[in-house]
Order: sequence, then C-alpha cells, then structure tokens
Amino acid sequence: MDDSSWDELSMRVLAARLGIRAPSLYKHVASRAELAAWIVEGALFEMGDALHAAIAGDDPAGALLATYREMALSDPGRYRLATGRDFRRDDLIEGLEEWSGAPFWLVTGNPATAQAMFAMAHGLVIMELDFRLPPSSDLAATWRAGGQALARG
Repeated sequence: MDDSSWDELSMRVLAARLGIRAPSLYKHVASRAELAAWIVEGALFEMGDALHAAIAGDDPAGALLATYREMALSDPGRYRLATGRDFRRDDLIEGLEEWSGAPFWLVTGNPATAQAMFAMAHGLVIMELDFRLPPSSDLAATWRAGGQALARG
C-alpha cells in the first residue's frame, strides 16, 4: 500500500497488483472492510513485534520512538489505514491494539504518559508524511526531545 491511500485502492486495482482477477480476490475476502481489517491486523502485529523488541535495549524510549517512526514512514498508506480510519474494534483480534501499543506503557510506566508519548509519535509521523514541519527542522532532535520529556525518569 505504500504508494496508494486506502481510498484510492479498489479491489480491482489490488487484484491486478496481485496478478489475479477481482472476482478471484473475493474468494479470499468477503468485502473491502474485511480486507482492511486484515491489513490493519498485519500492521499491528508487525508494529507490536518491532516495538516490543525495541524496548529491550539501553535506551528504550529512544529505540521505541525510532522504531515507530521507521515503521510508519516505511509504508505510509498502511500506517494511515491502521491509525486514521474508524474501524469497528470487533473486526480486529481482541486485545491486539492494546498489545501492540503496550511498549509505550512499558517505557513510561503511566497510562496517561504512554498516551501522550503515542500521541506525540503519531502526530510527528503525520506531520512528516504531510510535509508540515519546516524544512530546516532537526527531526532527529525533535524525536529525541519528545522521548526524553516523556520517558520514565
């Protein structure tokens, strides 16, 4: 999805990218909504695995944020789908969102601070994707400052 937004991606286009016809795609997924849920689940599993692994080192907050940023920027279409759509949570595997985001809590030790750190990370990613930060910004320093401000002391 990295070169398309979800809204631009039709089942016909997706089938063509997979080298099959659109009717064949419906043998595997019942609807576009089901496909979106599968994509989001895959994104959450990958992000969660990477974030849980990232916090094992000497600088858990820095590694967490660097990994989050890298994964989000590597596939913007999938990132936006996973974080920007209003999914019915019952379409996702129960507990998956909480598990994938748990490293934010593990790094901060506080639910409110974990939400603040996630909000900072998500906001910075969206601003980078939308080219809303000044070109002269030292983004590495911005990410470091955010992590240091919010990490457990």
